[in-house]
Amino acid sequence: MSMTDPIADMLTRIRNATTAGHRRVEMPASGQKRAMAELLVKQGYVEKFEFIEDGPQGTLRLFLKYYSRDGRRTGVIEGIRRVSRPGRRIFAGKDNIPKVCGGYGISILSTNQGILTGHQCRMRGIGGEVLCEVW
Repeated sequence: MSMTDPIADMLTRIRNATTAGHRRVEMPASGQKRAMAELLVKQGYVEKFEFIEDGPQGTLRLFLKYYSRDGRRTGVIEGIRRVSRPGRRIFAGKDNIPKVCGGYGISILSTNQGILTGHQCRMRGIGGEVLCEVW
């Protein structure tokens, strides 16, 4: 069975693993998912990621980050939400790139210069498709 929205599948796997308290999560790899994982590492939401070459597609393994709050382990990723979907694409111009939680979180955009955060898009003066929001 083919998957209609692999990005939503990635975000759901991360959300479920964080809620369950898992240290790592695995998913089928793609170039776009790899670029998003790299951004999540650079922004401090994920500890690290690995690309495992097995089969034709490969596997992407993300190691999640946690911090201790009141003696409980809480995920660094408090929320992750898909914005643009296959049924309804959401694009943002350079002047209306969304700020997530008043600048506390990040938006991830697909642009003609690659997968970038909303902040990077504002600095470069470009827009693109708003893939997701992370806070």
